[in-house]
Amino acid sequence: MSADHEPHGEPNRADLHKDPARVSGMFDQVAKNYDRTNTVLSMGNDRMWRAATTRAVAPRRGQRILDLAAGTGASSVSLAKSGAQVVAADFSPGMIAEGRRRHGGMANLTFVEADATALPFEDDEFDAVTMSFGLRNVNEPQKALRELLRVTKPGGRLVVCEFSHPPSRSFNGLYRFYNDRILPVVAKTVSSNADAYDYLNESIREWPDQRTLSAWIRQAGWTDVAFRNLSLGIVALHRATKPRAR
Repeated sequence: MSADHEPHGEPNRADLHKDPARVSGMFDQVAKNYDRTNTVLSMGNDRMWRAATTRAVAPRRGQRILDLAAGTGASSVSLAKSGAQVVAADFSPGMIAEGRRRHGGMANLTFVEADATALPFEDDEFDAVTMSFGLRNVNEPQKALRELLRVTKPGGRLVVCEFSHPPSRSFNGLYRFYNDRILPVVAKTVSSNADAYDYLNESIREWPDQRTLSAWIRQAGWTDVAFRNLSLGIVALHRATKPRAR
């Protein structure tokens, strides 16, 4: 095993109870190689998903944007290139530390440790909020959607990019075969904590489908809720707007 694959301490594996401390600890352990591992496991599709999310957020200079579950900040950097002021928030100290190490010199990008269900921000603070591949790791996702609504300005935008369920039964079968049989083998080769990717696979399988998540977003108080599938529905890009005050 090469030096950069060595885990710190015993590998931490979360489960579907999604205890915040265990999930955070798991992400701490995979922070260093997280982005590279995701690129390998997604066969490069993560870059396309990130670009689609950035286009949906449509960041502009002068705006303030929250990128929640930002990890090491790859998605945040994509948003910050527009000139917008971007806050990269994550509940994993290890991810935040790695993000600061890589991107700390970017003047319009700030890293903050934050719990998605109790955000450390004021009401109506952001022009847009976004969350990529993080909502399903929150133990109270509907509460997180309400918190995102609270910190968004009236008329502001929500963009959630998350794994979903391919609508084609035949393609979904192939996708499940890849996740169950191929992904664990590849994860053992490229990740410092392969058990973490077993959890991520389980969390994808148990996560609700596109229409259910859309209903959750609507129930949290968002309007103009819509989604579109990416990569044949492996991922869905959800969008919504915070109602304007009447």
